[in-house]
Amino acid sequence: MSAALIKLDNVSVKFAGERVLQEVQLQVHAGEIVTLIGPNGAGKTTLVRCVLGLLKPDTGSVWSQAKLRIGYMPQKLQVDATLPLSVLRFLRLVPGVNRHSASSALAEVGAERLIDSPLQSISGGELQRVLLARALLRNPQLLVLDEPVQGVDVAGQAELYRLITTLRDRHGCGVLMVSHDLHLVMSATDQVICLNRHVCCSGHPEQVSGDPAFVELFGMDARSLAIYQHHHDHSHDLHGAVTGSNGHVHGVNCKHA
Repeated sequence: MSAALIKLDNVSVKFAGERVLQEVQLQVHAGEIVTLIGPNGAGKTTLVRCVLGLLKPDTGSVWSQAKLRIGYMPQKLQVDATLPLSVLRFLRLVPGVNRHSASSALAEVGAERLIDSPLQSISGGELQRVLLARALLRNPQLLVLDEPVQGVDVAGQAELYRLITTLRDRHGCGVLMVSHDLHLVMSATDQVICLNRHVCCSGHPEQVSGDPAFVELFGMDARSLAIYQHHHDHSHDLHGAVTGSNGHVHGVNCKHA
């Protein structure tokens, strides 16, 4: 395995005397997708803040490679409806970005045509792609994605997860992802960390889905969801329309195993 990009060693965090994270161990390597799953209040966002250096743990340590470039995709973005902000102007808030580099990043995520669109007018799935493009503008060694399919329908979720895998393969970056979507994300990740203030279990998806701690948190039905595989003979455009390899809209024929 490649060298670790970032390591958390026995990280614990307290807020107002209440322990939010307890002795968490985590590593992300180059070319690896690590997914954090867990119920609401499990400490996933707090852990992400520690990884980003926005929060110093009370105990334990956070180590990263020197000058590690991190691309961050937030869980959501609130933009005032009256703010005159196009997609291009939003991306140019990243230092050193011009129209060419913004266009290239948008092309990587299949959203190049949105470059001059008002940010407030695009759909939820389109916004997630724009946020992912923004994360790519730093040429990241590590992508940190907090609920990257938030507000996207199921077809769009599957497409975004495939896109994230493609970007990992293309750039060789590590990916740390937070998700609630067991049935989709478990087939799109190399390592799962099940978090509920502490690490309940971790490992490959097949290993984690059979762990008693996983079943206790998510129920027996989650075991079948966790090993769900989704194969397509088609893809979806930015609006969710189904297209085949020739680009024409056609009927859906999804195969599930």
